[in-house]
Amino acid sequence: MRMILAIAAVLYSASALAQTDKPPMVGDKPLVQVKPKGTKGGTKEAAAKPAAAAAAKGKPQSVAARLQACLDVDDGTKDRLNCYDAIIPPAPKPKPPKAKGYADCKFFKEEDERLACFNGFAESIPKLPKS
Repeated sequence: MRMILAIAAVLYSASALAQTDKPPMVGDKPLVQVKPKGTKGGTKEAAAKPAAAAAAKGKPQSVAARLQACLDVDDGTKDRLNCYDAIIPPAPKPKPPKAKGYADCKFFKEEDERLACFNGFAESIPKLPKS
């Protein structure tokens, strides 16, 4: 019985000594975790950042609120179109019908037409109160 108690005491003391307050070291430098780098400014993800950042703050936003967030990006730029395309992916048709809503803008093949269509609907949506 004494032998079991002696072995238990040695094991518990060894585990207590193995724990430290210092972080693990690599040579004389502390070990750090590497975070992924951000994307470049011209990508769809970067252009959709205003909408994505606003959605990440709280509850999920409606499509209308995300489209309005794209209005913060400079007008007439590829970045604004990329922001819209991140919300509603394009699905061009050879002869698209006249757009009756923002969801119909995805059918335009020309980027300028699609941007003008999205701008028209996004600007006509009543502003929601910020809460």
